[in-house]
Amino acid sequence: MKSSLFVLAALALLGGCSSLSARKVVDLKRYKHVYVEHRLADNHRIDEQIVAELKSLGCDASCGVLTMKPDNAEAIVSYDDRWAWDFKNYIIEFRLFVRDARADKPVAEGYYHQAGLTTKSSEQVVHHVLTELLNPS
Repeated sequence: MKSSLFVLAALALLGGCSSLSARKVVDLKRYKHVYVEHRLADNHRIDEQIVAELKSLGCDASCGVLTMKPDNAEAIVSYDDRWAWDFKNYIIEFRLFVRDARADKPVAEGYYHQAGLTTKSSEQVVHHVLTELLNPS
C-alpha cells in the first residue's frame, strides 16, 4: 500500500516536468519583418503556428521555402520539432533558431522540452518560446 502511494506521488510530481530556455544576443523586437523557413518534413504546420504567434506579438511575419524569402525580411526563423505518441500525438521537444537575414548570423535560440504525463499543445509551446525570446532581458 505504501509503495503504491509513493509511486502515485512520484508520478504527480513528474507529471508536469518541462524546461524552457532562451538565449539571445540582440533585442529581437528590432526585427519587424520576419520570415519563417518552412521545413519539408513538417506535418504539423509549425511554421504557420510560428507566423500566427509572431503576428499576435506585433511582427510582420510570413513563411515558405527559403528561396521565396521576401526582400524586406530582417530575420529568418527556423525550427526543429520532435514528436512522441502516448495514446495521443504531442510535441516533446521544440527548438527555434533566429538569424539576421542580411548578415546570416545567429542572434537567438529558444528551446522547450516537455516530458511528462500532462503535455502542452504545439501552439502553447510556440507561444512560450516566442514570448520568452521577445521579452526584454
